[in-house]
Amino acid sequence: MAKKRVLVVNGPNLNLVGTREPDIYGARTLDDAEGLLRAYARDHEIDIDFFQSNLEGEIINFIQKNADAAGIVINPAALTHTSIAIRDAIAAVKVPSVEVHLSNIHAREEFRRVSYIAPVCIGQISGFGINSYVLGLEALAGYLNDKEK
Repeated sequence: MAKKRVLVVNGPNLNLVGTREPDIYGARTLDDAEGLLRAYARDHEIDIDFFQSNLEGEIINFIQKNADAAGIVINPAALTHTSIAIRDAIAAVKVPSVEVHLSNIHAREEFRRVSYIAPVCIGQISGFGINSYVLGLEALAGYLNDKEK
């Protein structure tokens, strides 16, 4: 079985996870999440390309340049609630995507409960801290495996 290449895309301020509002986002860092994902990927024939940017256009360019990926795990962060452009990029490349969030966006402020990204994704996982990333990758891997059958 050939390895599947999956993008893990992170939006604004996620580079500060671990120090930024740990009561909401936890004390573990984006590097911790990357370590967990790399461990999962090793055991499941997945290659991962990680990307984080605080700039919407850079995220869009990364998604477009990697339209040949098997899947995307994306935490658009605050851009979840504002970016029609990221939504359109995901829809345009037609790469199966899973939206993930560290906090439960549905239990937070009302404006955070609206996602422009979720409707173009195969699913959304939120509220499990950095484990949301692993759950998202696991769900995406299962989806891709089922699609191969």
